[in-house]
Amino acid sequence: MHPDGESFVSREFSDNEPELDFAARFILDEIGIEFEEPEADKLDSLIERFGTTFPKTSEFSDLARLSLPEVNAEDDPDTALVAWLDHEEALFRRLERKIVSSRIEAGFVNDEGTDVDGFISYSLSVQNRRKSRMGYSLENHLAAVFRAHHIRHVRGVVTEHNHKPDFLFPDLATYRTAAPEGDCHLRMLGAKSSCKDRWRQVLAEAEKISRKHLLTLEPGISEPQTNQMKAASLQLVVPQAIHHSYTSTQQQWLWTLSAFIEDTRARQPNFQ
Repeated sequence: MHPDGESFVSREFSDNEPELDFAARFILDEIGIEFEEPEADKLDSLIERFGTTFPKTSEFSDLARLSLPEVNAEDDPDTALVAWLDHEEALFRRLERKIVSSRIEAGFVNDEGTDVDGFISYSLSVQNRRKSRMGYSLENHLAAVFRAHHIRHVRGVVTEHNHKPDFLFPDLATYRTAAPEGDCHLRMLGAKSSCKDRWRQVLAEAEKISRKHLLTLEPGISEPQTNQMKAASLQLVVPQAIHHSYTSTQQQWLWTLSAFIEDTRARQPNFQ
């Protein structure tokens, strides 16, 4: 935005510009702007083993963590989560570029000539893979953080009415035997890379837990939205690196992942 507030201006970026942070990359991705990944050659060497086939998301998540040995979730879970997600996203985009380029070069042709429907179908599959993969990736790395901190948890178990919270603490057996109003040992955490209006889905999960927690990577959610979350007894958890995209008032209310871990650990005193 121009300083007078009346128009937008554009300029070229130099090689000395600081790297895009997680929030900036998230926004660019949401509006469909591609950006060049640094250290492309290094990324290519890591994904070479996959050829032109997408591996399971869990395998990709494992690779992202193993290829960042300097990142320690025990010391700083917020930084570790963002670093792992960043790295996996970069690896995925490099492999996606390789696979999609190969498919485009092969062409979209059928017996009738140019296969327009085939091209559209393939394009949609690329977009859908991007969206679904990020959700699984977030859960994979969160689970790794919880394991590093010895936090008892289960993923995707069924509670009431066939609901499946992303994470339930400490386990399903404890949840099932708890009183209808729940007990102090229970916690649940939803994980959504992008909230939008989907945060309300979390409210129906795990009826015995009155106060819900939701971790998101979405920067700068509006105050009216977060006020609605507060009123619905939903606590938003956002990695520390993304807090700056929220207002100072919101930041006082937001939890970091570290804060969630400390609170959950205090509810599991007997876990060895």
